[in-house]
Amino acid sequence: MCFFACLCSFNQALFFFKQKTAYGFEYGLVGSDMCIRNCFLLGVRRSALEQGWKKRPVVMRHAEAIADRLGVSPIVGQLIAGRGIAVEDAQAFYNPSLKESLPDPATFQDMELGAGRIIRALEQGEEIAIFGDYDVDGATSSAVLYRFLTAVGAKMRIYIPDRMKEGYGPNAAALIGLRDAGVDLVITVDCGILSYEPLAAAKEAGLDVIVVDHHKAETTLPEAVAVINPNRLDDESGQGHLAAVGVAFLLTVAINRLLRGAGWYTADRPAPDLLTLLDIVALGTVADVVPLTGANRALVTQGLKVMANRKNVGLTCLADVGRISEAPTAYHAGFILGPRVNAGGRVGEAGLGARLLTTDNANEARQIADKLDKYNEERRFIEAEVLEAAMGQMEALYGPDGTPDTIVVAYGDGWHTGVIGIVASRLKDKYGVPALVIGSDGAEAKGSARSISGVDLGAAILEAVQQGLPLKGGGHAMAAGLTVATDKIDALTSLLKEQLQTQVKNARTGRALKIYAVVAFTGSTPYLIVQIEKVAPLSPGNPAPRTGDPGGG
Repeated sequence: MCFFACLCSFNQALFFFKQKTAYGFEYGLVGSDMCIRNCFLLGVRRSALEQGWKKRPVVMRHAEAIADRLGVSPIVGQLIAGRGIAVEDAQAFYNPSLKESLPDPATFQDMELGAGRIIRALEQGEEIAIFGDYDVDGATSSAVLYRFLTAVGAKMRIYIPDRMKEGYGPNAAALIGLRDAGVDLVITVDCGILSYEPLAAAKEAGLDVIVVDHHKAETTLPEAVAVINPNRLDDESGQGHLAAVGVAFLLTVAINRLLRGAGWYTADRPAPDLLTLLDIVALGTVADVVPLTGANRALVTQGLKVMANRKNVGLTCLADVGRISEAPTAYHAGFILGPRVNAGGRVGEAGLGARLLTTDNANEARQIADKLDKYNEERRFIEAEVLEAAMGQMEALYGPDGTPDTIVVAYGDGWHTGVIGIVASRLKDKYGVPALVIGSDGAEAKGSARSISGVDLGAAILEAVQQGLPLKGGGHAMAAGLTVATDKIDALTSLLKEQLQTQVKNARTGRALKIYAVVAFTGSTPYLIVQIEKVAPLSPGNPAPRTGDPGGG
């Protein structure tokens, strides 16, 4: 019999362990050296979730070189090497800094073009509107640009569309309405990359638009003054993993650089401190579930430190409502703060999140935070109802213990479109395949999809749009949304199954719980645990470590 122990300060337990990370629960099983030598890995053929157990391959000379370079335990060297981090990149990974990891904004297509147009608006006293998505990434992107541009003297407003009445992304009526209200320049954030008709209408109305997005782009770009998106096909920045709020922050860096060069800042008009925006950047980056690697890792690590200073009154009030009484972590951002900011766009007032993050009035912030907390409770209730109905459909199709082979699709009349993305995430977690949940209230339906690692859902949705099945749609590898005629849902399901079959098969075949290292339980010293904790913040691209006890418990 194997005895088990876990070396991790993220919820320790003997035998079988369950770890709560910023992205859900991770399960581990660790055992004796004899088990590793003589049995399947750690004495276990497969986990309770039917995943194989493997020791993550590590080139030991690389692990040792990393440990020497960082001055850490060899175990930590194995953890870092096992994540594919090269020796020369280990310092930046283990001690992430903006100086080392933040990319030059000039490497992004259209970045300087967009920054230049914004500076012209500043110089000419034009009014700028930020058109943001209604989720956390959209709210934080809006807040970052609003706070910075207001600080440098711009005339600003924020427009967040109503999810139920206007749907996702820019619409012609809203853009023309902004133009009629005196707005000269619109910056779309976390949306706009596929908004061809609305942006064409804006151009015809004499309204300039800059697109700041991170969703997958097609070959043709929308008509805009500038399209800043690391996932446009001709962008060579290599920063496609950024959330929209990361792109928005880099735009503030680009604008700030140009303003300094132009002599904009004076003793009476000092340059704003961009680092004060990082708490908002960290929230949006974590909540959008992008990989916390490279620049994202540095933005979140530094942003959580800024968040701990509690200088943003909106975030402070939201943390109080969420009963956060410790230094904030990625878990707090992803599971306590993020859902509450999201709740306004899902079931309440779409603009509440952006208002919370931009106000400096403590009374207003408290009122908004309380509202968002109530909306979050309402969201949970609605979500539970839709999830129960969706699970019923899945059990009718696959049985209580069935395993779908490609993608699960659930559809219901009247399902609240504000929660279908969360329900899709729940189905994805349960079945281990991508999930699409669709709700309708008529001839057209809205769908939200979530993917698994190794399956590019955004590309599949774009291809389906090109084949004429969804009326519109898009997203990124792990999440996507679409609008589809109800009579096309079956055909769309068949197409997605065909498109994703090979990707899902490969992703599931290679899916395993991988052990990084073997450590004696007696070696689980506080010093080692502190070193391991520096591997955080955790994310799908940087999972929680698992370690085994060779001493037999």
